[in-house]
Order: sequence, then C-alpha cells, then structure tokens
Amino acid sequence: MERVQERILLIRGQRVILDRDLAELYGVSTKRLNEQVRRNAERFPADFMFRLTQQEAERLNRSQFATGSQKHRDPRFQPFAFTEHGAIMAANVLNSRRAVTMSVNVVRAFVRLRQMLASHKELARRLEELELRYDAQFKVVFDAIRELMDQQSAPEPEEPKIGFHVKPKKK
Repeated sequence: MERVQERILLIRGQRVILDRDLAELYGVSTKRLNEQVRRNAERFPADFMFRLTQQEAERLNRSQFATGSQKHRDPRFQPFAFTEHGAIMAANVLNSRRAVTMSVNVVRAFVRLRQMLASHKELARRLEELELRYDAQFKVVFDAIRELMDQQSAPEPEEPKIGFHVKPKKK
C-alpha cells in the first residue's frame, strides 16, 4: 500500500494517480490502459479522470522524474490523471485479476490519505474545545500548540507544487 500511496499526487486540488503509475500497478502497459480508457470513454467523466496540461506535465517531470525523454513527447498525448473513482473504473475496464486486486490497494491508499487529513482537522477542533474549558493559566500552552500547528499548515507558495507533500517533523 505504501508503494501505491507514494504515487498519489495532488494536482488541481485533487489527489490523483498518473496513467503510467496506474498501468504499472495493474500490470499492463500505459498504451493498453489508455486504449481501454478511450474505448470506454463514457465510463470516465471529468471527475474520474483528466488529461494534464503541457505545463503541468513539464513541472511534474522537472520536479519528480527529471527524465530527458519526456521533452520529446508529443504534446497531444499528455498523461492522464485518475482520481480514486477513475482508478477503480480503470481496473473494471481492464478486467484482469491483478488490476482488480491492486484496485483494492489503490482505494485503501486514497482512504488512508483522507484519514490523515481529517485527523489534523479533528486535532484542531479538540484543541479549541480544551481552550474553552480551561482558564488563562493554560493560554500560553494553547498558543504554543497553535503556533506549531500553523507552521505545519503554512500557506502554499503562489505556484502550487504537484504531488502529495508531507512536511518533516521537527526534532
């Protein structure tokens, strides 16, 4: 599942997995996966899958893969990005035993990421409740905790980074 989780990227505010990674996980070539997607286009609405723009693909290649062969790629064939639902649908149209088995791991990885994000929100809510219950003597402690939480969720730079990024814990 960790292998799947590290391939999930954040693009356009959505957690997605690229066609080449999904194809590798499902044990087929990227060409075969995309071929099946084109043949079953009605099963892949915009909220299941979208094609990266040339700029997104270039930024992705520069920041994560740095492969020279990607430069010469035909711009009409930028990679597809599959959401959680699109990844499941891809396993259905491929109809192979490995694709079905791996789709379970893909779903689990997406769910795990969702839970991690929700737990951060839950922690902030609980901190607020505690702050309301206790008087000013703990204000310094609550302020310090809030400052640490704010540092971890600092606003992103103007140009959003592609991919799922976990900030390292400070010692």
